[in-house]
Amino acid sequence: MISADQIREHMEVRGLDGAHVGTVDHMDGQSRIKLTRTDSMDGQHHYIPLDWVDHVDQHVHLSKNSDDVKRDWSVN
Repeated sequence: MISADQIREHMEVRGLDGAHVGTVDHMDGQSRIKLTRTDSMDGQHHYIPLDWVDHVDQHVHLSKNSDDVKRDWSVN
């Protein structure tokens, strides 16, 4: 299981397909990643559950393809 303390501001978030999904703004509590809005097509913050994270190295790698992430992420 991934720990929230492994995730840092400004880390790139990538989908399972290797595509850029966003950039970490910060952790929202212990269970959600808040992405920067400047990296978003609609100018809003998006949130990704920590459960979607497969592993963390210099990037946050998700267990879902980028299209699925963008379809399922939340905006609040």
